[in-house]
Amino acid sequence: QVQLVESGGGMVQPGGSLRLSCAASGSIFRLNQMAWYRRAPGKERELVATITSGGSTDIADSIKGRFTIFIDNAKKTVYLQMNSLKPEDTAVYYCNANIASRLGSVGMFYWGKGTLVTVSS
Repeated sequence: QVQLVESGGGMVQPGGSLRLSCAASGSIFRLNQMAWYRRAPGKERELVATITSGGSTDIADSIKGRFTIFIDNAKKTVYLQMNSLKPEDTAVYYCNANIASRLGSVGMFYWGKGTLVTVSS
């Protein structure tokens, strides 16, 4: 069993910053990739950023230059540094990870429960 626990959400004024964290725990043999998604009120879930265990990243165009994703493999934790936040960044942010639980097993996708980010003056 694998658990993903997000933290770091909250309320911030426009132009402010927040750092989200997502720690993976449980039966983890290999952490292949981690990602952040978000779902804004009344909208579909969208991919924000992904990062592999090797550090390769992919960032959504809507947040390039403002958000940074990075990973601490030793801690099995992925971070999302969010700067210059805008009201349209208000959403529930979800952590996603592709993890192989044992040698020879196929990686499976897991989700955290989400953390709310509210950008408002």
